[in-house]
Amino acid sequence: MSSERRKQARYDSLNLAYLCEDEEGSVTHEGMGRTLNVSEGGILLETNFAMGTGSTLMMLIALEEELISFQGTVIHSHADGPETFRTGVEFFEIEKEGKNILRRFIELFHEQQNQP
Repeated sequence: MSSERRKQARYDSLNLAYLCEDEEGSVTHEGMGRTLNVSEGGILLETNFAMGTGSTLMMLIALEEELISFQGTVIHSHADGPETFRTGVEFFEIEKEGKNILRRFIELFHEQQNQP
């Protein structure tokens, strides 16, 4: 878990597929991102592109046999290397079922971190 001060605990995660739209609804980027950490409020991704603040990001996460679709707003996107960026996304309102799946997703990664 990160030592940063956050409203929710964040845990390491895996890859996901994403589609980024600008404020006019035009697709600007799509691809795979590596999830650096995740909470019920948002996600930090490593991507190959910088994304504009305020852009909408649609994400698809595979959890066991389920595919989870989330949307959020890009809060920041900063270079982390020559071709990598750290992109922070705040989730939109998540329906109850999606929130329950997200909680399971976070719990699984918490368990993985605590294993030797």
